[in-house]
Amino acid sequence: MTENNLILNRFFTQNFLFSMVNSNFNDTTYGAVIQRFVSAPRDKDNGALISEIYKFMSKAYRNEYFYQNTLLNKLLLGKHSVNTTTALTQVPICKSKADFILINGKAVVYEIKTDLDSFDRLDTQLRDYFKAFNHVCVVTSESQYERAVNILQGTQVGIYVLTPQNTISTKLRKEPEENNSQLDHTAIFKILHKREYENILLQYFGKLPVASQVFYYGECLKQFSQIPIVRAYRMALKQLKKRNRIRVNEFKKIPYELKSLIYFASPSTSDWQAINGFLNQKYGG
Repeated sequence: MTENNLILNRFFTQNFLFSMVNSNFNDTTYGAVIQRFVSAPRDKDNGALISEIYKFMSKAYRNEYFYQNTLLNKLLLGKHSVNTTTALTQVPICKSKADFILINGKAVVYEIKTDLDSFDRLDTQLRDYFKAFNHVCVVTSESQYERAVNILQGTQVGIYVLTPQNTISTKLRKEPEENNSQLDHTAIFKILHKREYENILLQYFGKLPVASQVFYYGECLKQFSQIPIVRAYRMALKQLKKRNRIRVNEFKKIPYELKSLIYFASPSTSDWQAINGFLNQKYGG
């Protein structure tokens, strides 16, 4: 059953969505997914079809996208706001990639462990995350909660649980605690874009290092490493928070099921028009 559902991992990706938006249904995968997961698709628009597919996932195949989209809807949109909070995904940190990060007054890395995932790399992932962020939380299912509690007991890592009703449990919960002891200048610096670390250096030192192109990155890192670590971390968060600005009015029109895909895609003006056209278009029409 799970193997038959693997096609959904590809379905809910930016590449696949935009290939559908721009290709007028010329992808056979779309037809295969519709046939497998939607009853009586004729005369339904693509938004309704995607909603039915997502409903199936909510009951039978809660993969990483489903968790990430739930976090974005429940935390970014439900608890905070796109005007005051920024979400990031797939941020490389040392040898790991953070599944989901929320940045407002503080930043929290959320590591997703679905029922389809193993906990094998969790220790490495958590150690990497704490080098770049001071709050880390594991998000998992009710069935994996006790396992997560046992693994994470005595640590400052939080635990959130996605309930069978697809809410974030208020009972099975351990809030993440601040941990600045493992913050590392190099790990923080490497997740910053050039303009971001230059902004920090200009703000702190009032100037940028003078060096040839070959040595410029290293000289910037050397200067960044001279800033006290907690100060450097807070300055980095201010820069990261400026990423992923979204067109709020257009984003409101995006259905719940696709919020995460669209948020992280940073659509262009033409993309917004194409997405809305696709969602309102009848299947095969």
